Amino acid sequence: MQWPNACGAKHVCRGGAQALLLASLAVAVLVGIPIVGVLSNLLTVSEAAGADTFGHLWATVMPEYLFNSLAIAAIVAIFAGIGGVACAWLVAVFNFPGKKIFEWALVLPLAMPAYVVAYAYTDFLQFSGPVQTALRSAFGWEARDYWFPQIRSIGGAGILFAMVLYPYVYLLARTAFLERSPRMWDAARTLGSGPWEAFIKISLPLARPAAVAGIALALMETLADYGAVAYFGVPTLTTGIYKSWYAFSDRTAAAQIAAVLLMAITLLMVIEQSSRGRARYYAIGSRTRLQPPLQLGGAQAWISSLFCAVPVLLGFVIPVVILLRLALQEESFVFSERFAGWLGNSILLAGLTALIAIVICLLLAYAARVTRSELQAACNRIVSMGYAVPGAVIAVGILIPLSRLDAWSAERGWGLVLTGSVVALIYAYLVRFLAVSYQTVQAGLIKITPSMDASARVLGHGLGSMLLRVHVPLLWRSVATAGLLVFVDVVKELPATLTVRPFNFDTLAVITHQLASDERLGEAAYPALAIVLIAFVPVAILARSIAKASR
Repeated sequence: MQWPNACGAKHVCRGGAQALLLASLAVAVLVGIPIVGVLSNLLTVSEAAGADTFGHLWATVMPEYLFNSLAIAAIVAIFAGIGGVACAWLVAVFNFPGKKIFEWALVLPLAMPAYVVAYAYTDFLQFSGPVQTALRSAFGWEARDYWFPQIRSIGGAGILFAMVLYPYVYLLARTAFLERSPRMWDAARTLGSGPWEAFIKISLPLARPAAVAGIALALMETLADYGAVAYFGVPTLTTGIYKSWYAFSDRTAAAQIAAVLLMAITLLMVIEQSSRGRARYYAIGSRTRLQPPLQLGGAQAWISSLFCAVPVLLGFVIPVVILLRLALQEESFVFSERFAGWLGNSILLAGLTALIAIVICLLLAYAARVTRSELQAACNRIVSMGYAVPGAVIAVGILIPLSRLDAWSAERGWGLVLTGSVVALIYAYLVRFLAVSYQTVQAGLIKITPSMDASARVLGHGLGSMLLRVHVPLLWRSVATAGLLVFVDVVKELPATLTVRPFNFDTLAVITHQLASDERLGEAAYPALAIVLIAFVPVAILARSIAKASR
């Protein structure tokens, strides 16, 4: 790579670029290790079973795991897709009462972990809960006199996931609707199309890639979940991984189920890409003139407000109220040093992971900017795959090679160093969430014109100095956003934490799951509320900033 003479010394810049490329390659290898570790066990004979474990699983429990996982995913795709796209269209195109609030409030369910919502609604809707108790009291019913839908079911799990994951669809679809070409909209209206017909024929086709990407993110989170489906008693691929790992102590079986889950996620991504075919979705024209929102009045306006209010109420407000009710009814819970320790562990892990992720992703994005090599692009694509890999798969993929390294270390008298350590846990978090941070930092870095790099080199700045003194000050908003997103994700993460955490090292997510599994919902409400409160603040800040920027 050749730099202008103003850089000072060509070999210094070339050496810095090579160092960045090597660092990116090392990160890509570390991210790829869990995937390779899982896939390497796909056809391995299990020592615990002494037979073809994968064939036995496929003949017994695997069909049920696959069916339940796919059924829940289908429900999420339908409800999250319809709800997210409809709310995004209403907020982007129309003016109605409460629109400015709904612009950011519709994002708030992202602060609610799915397993926390599962605990809240189970208490609220079960036979002994306030809803059915009130119905029996009001109408004098007995248990045999009425039918009530079962929350602990495949349908209940699917609707629950849709309530907390639709913001992925909403955010991406709303951006696509805002960036639609005003000329195409005007042309459709000129040709006699009403708002609904223009939506079907113009806006929705143009927003399809964004909406499908949001649905794909929601489905990835659904297939990766463990806490909610385990509490509902619905066996899925993720619960099968933990059952094999903990109940049967069969790591090979766990890795093989994890490989099936990984292949299901990969197939989902391939189907989404191939479904587009050769179609392209260009918006002809520019956004030099924004399309003014249409004013709704009368019944249409209030119906739109109600439609946008329902997902916010179901996905955030009602679960918070239920948790507050459970907490106020619980008299035995006492805030103690143990609770402070759980809180401290959660914040410490989230803070360290966010800080490390920011540093790594700054280097990755900067390396892509200065090297522009195919190898660098491939490394960054591998890093971006991490978010598509469920936490359970990452946990299994990490523990397999780390346990072998620790066994090698123990043979030499060095003891167990990596397995069950905070280092391994942060490693799992980074593999899972580096993609979130990287995409955010890269989006901010792209906006910095290359002419500023040239000016910095003319003034004698090398690569390191240019990054610290030019790019980082301009990227502080993107860096802060990336850190907040990783922080929120780590605080909510349950599957990887359950498997990789050190002995006697608990977080708020782990304690919430353990208490809820023991049906101690009143006690579980306190750490659950703490998780929601910690996640709510950054999510609210981000949501308000996104809504303000679009206006």
